[in-house]
Amino acid sequence: MDQNTNDSGWRGSQEAWLDAAYSALIESGIDTVKILPLAKTLQLSRTSFYWFFKDREALLEALVQKWRDKNTGNIIKQSEAYAESLAEAMLNVFDCWLSKELFDSQFEFAIRSWALQSQDIQNEVCKADEARIEALARMFARFGLEEVPADVRARTTYLVQIGYISMQAQEDLAIRMRRIPEYIAIYTGQVPQKRELDRFFARHDYNP
Repeated sequence: MDQNTNDSGWRGSQEAWLDAAYSALIESGIDTVKILPLAKTLQLSRTSFYWFFKDREALLEALVQKWRDKNTGNIIKQSEAYAESLAEAMLNVFDCWLSKELFDSQFEFAIRSWALQSQDIQNEVCKADEARIEALARMFARFGLEEVPADVRARTTYLVQIGYISMQAQEDLAIRMRRIPEYIAIYTGQVPQKRELDRFFARHDYNP
């Protein structure tokens, strides 16, 4: 076994440290994201942390970047995805609310909880909110809405979902799926076509 493999074995990896930090944040909050507890969780030496991060602040920045890339990045990506109609464009965005691969609601809640303790993180959350709402407004504008209606519909769409997350609301999948066509109609002013809903349901392995 070569030296690099040995080093990787006893030091762990940057991704392992970041995953451990993510898990600690989700389960117990930001105060538990500390080097020594993470080292114990990973069964690694405390000093091995410094092969991958300069200090705890660098780890926290990587954690925030992970959240930015996943949650904000995918809302923007989904809002820009091809769609035949505004209703279908909104269904593309709704993919985020149903797929943890696209949008991690637990991560979102944890970051927003952290923001209550940190003005810097609150600023990050505000920037994310602005970027997401702007992306949704551009989506509405792409389908012909004027600036103010596009902005209001974008805010309505987004703030309802953030309300779900903040309240940690739980819905049975079947109930949520039955509600989605009505949400689409309210947010967009369009009733989604059956073929659009069929494609959406199929993406989420749901058979109405």
